[in-house]
Amino acid sequence: MKLISREEIKTLVEQPKDNSISIYMPVVAAGAEVRQNPIRFKNLIKEAHNRLIEAGVDETKVTQLLQKANELDRQDFWQEIGEQGLAIFISNNIFRYYVVPLEFEELVVVSDRFHVKPLLQILNNNGRFYVLGLSQNKVRMLVGTRYRCQEIDLTSLENVPTSLDEALQYDDVSEKQLQMHTAGRSGSQNAQAGIFHGQGVGTDDAEQKTNIMRFFKALAKGLENNILHHDEQVPLILAGVDFLIPMYKQASSYQYVMEDALTGNPEILSPQELHSQALPIVETYWNNSHKKVVDLYNELSGNNTGNASNKLEEIVPAAYYQKIDTLLVAKGEYKWGLFDKGSQQVSLHEQEETGDEDLLDLAAAHTLINGGSVYVVEPDRIPSNQPVAAIFRY
Repeated sequence: MKLISREEIKTLVEQPKDNSISIYMPVVAAGAEVRQNPIRFKNLIKEAHNRLIEAGVDETKVTQLLQKANELDRQDFWQEIGEQGLAIFISNNIFRYYVVPLEFEELVVVSDRFHVKPLLQILNNNGRFYVLGLSQNKVRMLVGTRYRCQEIDLTSLENVPTSLDEALQYDDVSEKQLQMHTAGRSGSQNAQAGIFHGQGVGTDDAEQKTNIMRFFKALAKGLENNILHHDEQVPLILAGVDFLIPMYKQASSYQYVMEDALTGNPEILSPQELHSQALPIVETYWNNSHKKVVDLYNELSGNNTGNASNKLEEIVPAAYYQKIDTLLVAKGEYKWGLFDKGSQQVSLHEQEETGDEDLLDLAAAHTLINGGSVYVVEPDRIPSNQPVAAIFRY
C-alpha cells in the first residue's frame, strides 16, 4: 500500500479542475460478501454519471471521464484489494485511486475540486511518523501511519550514509586513515619528515565515539535534506542500543525526535515489529497534541480574543484567506452549501443541492494547503459540540 502523505493530498487539492469527481466506498476484503464490492462500485459510478449530467456535462464527455474508473471493475482488482476503503479521484486530466485501511461511508461528490476530508483522518497531526533504526553496521528507516508502515530505501538518497564505514569512507585505508603533518618549528630547515596519525576507527572508546558522532552528524544532515522536513512536524522515533540513542539526538537538529525510544538491536526486527512497538509512543504524542489544541482553543474562545471560532460562516473565509493555524473537523459530518469568494459570504443548505460542496471539506482543504494543521476527529472530541473549531493565526 502506498502511504498517503500531506503532499499527496495537497496535490489533489491544489490543481484546478472542472468536473472533479470524488468517490468513496467501503470495501469487503474477504469472505462471501466480497461480491458486494462490484455491485456497490457500479452504483456509485452510476450516481457520479447522473450528477455530471445534472451539472450539464455532455453524455459523451461523461463517458470519457468515467472510462478509467470503469476499467477498475475487474475480478482480479477486487480479489487483490486487501483493504477496507477505496477512494477515486477523476477530472479531465487526473485519474487516481487509493486503497486505504479506512472504512469509508459511501459518498459521491461532483464539484470544481476534489473532496478530500475522508482521507485527512490518516493525516491527523500529519498522520505519519518515522522510525530510524540506528546501528553502526546498517541504518534502517521506516515511514508509517496508524495502520501500516513501509521501509525506505536509504541507498537511493544522496549523501545519506547507512553504515559507519560508509560515513568515514574507508575505500583506501592507506590514504584515508592517515594524515600527514610536519613536526618542528614552522619554516625550519630542520623540520622533521612527515609523521602519520590514524584518523579512522580507533580502538579506544573516545575515538570510537568521535567516529560515531561523525557518522550520525552526516546521517542526520542527509536525512534532514532528503526526508525530515521541519515544517511538516512528523514525529521521529529512534531505535537502537542504549548508548546510540543520546548520541544521535545530540547530532540531529530535527525538532520532532521523540523523547521515548525503542531500545535493542533494530537489525533483527521486522518492519511490522518496529511499527507495533513505535505506535504507542506516537499515539501518546498525537493525543497530547490534540489535547493541547483543545486547551488552547478553550482558552482563546473563553477570553473572547477573536482568535478562535466554531462558526462555519467565519471559518470558511478564514481558511480560504490563509488565516487558520489549526482546524478541528468532525469525522463523518457534512455541511453542504456555497462560498462566494468575492463577497466572502457562506450559504448553508439543509440538504445537498446541485453545485454544492461540503464546506467542512472546503475549510479543511484550504487550511491544509495554506500550511495549517487539520485534525479530523470523532465529533465528541471537538469543543462546544460543533462540527468544526478553528484557531486563527491572527
